[in-house]
Amino acid sequence: MIQDIEPVRLDNQYRNVAPDDGDMVFFFEGSSLLGRLDEDIINVPSYREFLDGYNGSDADNHGDRDFDFIYLFALVMPDRTENRFFLAKPVISESNIAKGSFQGEMADSAVHIEYESCWEGYEFTGVNLFRKARPKEIAYASITAFHLYGWYRDNTFCGRCGHTLLHGKKERMMFCPVCKNSIYPKICPAVIVAVTCGDKILLTKYVGRTYKDYALVAGFTEIGETVEETVHREVFEETGLKVKNLRYYKSQPWGLSGSLLYGYFCEVDGDTGITLQEDELAIGKWVSASDIDMIDDGISLTKEMIVKFAREHSE
Repeated sequence: MIQDIEPVRLDNQYRNVAPDDGDMVFFFEGSSLLGRLDEDIINVPSYREFLDGYNGSDADNHGDRDFDFIYLFALVMPDRTENRFFLAKPVISESNIAKGSFQGEMADSAVHIEYESCWEGYEFTGVNLFRKARPKEIAYASITAFHLYGWYRDNTFCGRCGHTLLHGKKERMMFCPVCKNSIYPKICPAVIVAVTCGDKILLTKYVGRTYKDYALVAGFTEIGETVEETVHREVFEETGLKVKNLRYYKSQPWGLSGSLLYGYFCEVDGDTGITLQEDELAIGKWVSASDIDMIDDGISLTKEMIVKFAREHSE
């Protein structure tokens, strides 16, 4: 899966440091990333490239903005050298607030067309590029950075009293100097569910998503609900099916939706007739293991689970 980047390691502990010229910068506009793809190799600008490109461009082309550069994480190489990454965050005020719907991979794949780059050699592209981008550790870093970008973007002001938040110096948190409110990064638990019936598995396709491949039933855990209860509820809501014999498989951080995914296999309980929740799913059908030609791309928990089922039931 995308987080499997060994022998490289993602060190996600916050550091109160300023960027050096060679450190790398993630800059997002809406659901788009400033970067460059060279034959599927993803590149993002260095801190020096970012400053030189912005300061050397026409201010009328991009608006006159100041930036905060926030330390995100480091990729630690096998020889223990580090590549450090920072977030370029436009300074926001009460009169300059980011507006719009920022939906990650759920946004249209052409959403980046509206943004014009002033950095020579770099363009804005939809964050869903990570599915094809290499090296894998940079793809993983990209969606993890998008997760943190969304949190920083949406926590400029205190939700309790409305004052401007400050960043903690010792850990990754925002705090209010007035009412003492503390805000930590939000992680939403969600489930990915492989519903099976003998040698068949339930495959679905989403409504209105950029992602067009077959998927599994999925959904977020609600307040006051266990993850297992989420499995039962989501399957029934989306397909009208009841399930039994839940078996936990694996988890996966999924930065595009700010979630931690819990993968489960389970069996249909009783009637196998499917009643789709049509505002969520365009397709839901039983597929025999022998008819599955999907390849595990090493990215998503969804594909790994589908391919695992196909291999185990086609032998």
